[in-house]
Amino acid sequence: MQDFLNNIPPAAQAYCQEISTLYKFKFILKKSRLTKLGDFKIDRASGQYSVSVNKDLPPYQFLITFIHELAHLKVAEDHPRSVKSHGAEWKNAFKVLLQPVLTKKVFPDQLYRVLKKHMLNPKAAAGSDPKLWNALKVYDNSEKSQQLISVLDGASFNFRNKQFTKIKKRRTRILCKAQGTNRLYLIPGIASVEPL
Repeated sequence: MQDFLNNIPPAAQAYCQEISTLYKFKFILKKSRLTKLGDFKIDRASGQYSVSVNKDLPPYQFLITFIHELAHLKVAEDHPRSVKSHGAEWKNAFKVLLQPVLTKKVFPDQLYRVLKKHMLNPKAAAGSDPKLWNALKVYDNSEKSQQLISVLDGASFNFRNKQFTKIKKRRTRILCKAQGTNRLYLIPGIASVEPL
């Protein structure tokens, strides 16, 4: 568990250690995934819970993602019958679990203000809230790219060593056309791309 604590802002590590002991789950650090930052799963055969988070996430995003996934675990324990994945139960669990670290001691002022507003009605993914996503990107020193959702319609960009043109947003994915072949693709809006 210590490995995952190193990915979290120091002021939130004790809290994350504490809530990790409240729930029984397997924690998995995953390599970078293009379509998700983390996930929560239940092994139907054994009933064991698992939480995974991409290991390359910057500390603030890692913390938010970790607590987001723990909120799914809390909902699974509190509501054994099926409920909406990101419905009212999850939103309430996410708010409760994040509240102890939603402070200026943990988050820089600008990010704190954006995150506090986001938590009034949290979305299923940080990437679904461009203000939060952009506030998080300020603290990501590893990337010089930008989120596809923030690229203007009609603009060209590189993604996975191919050139595309953004056409339009469809829920959480973006319809794009590959240059050269004119084939259409749906690319996650949170994908990091290099504008041309």
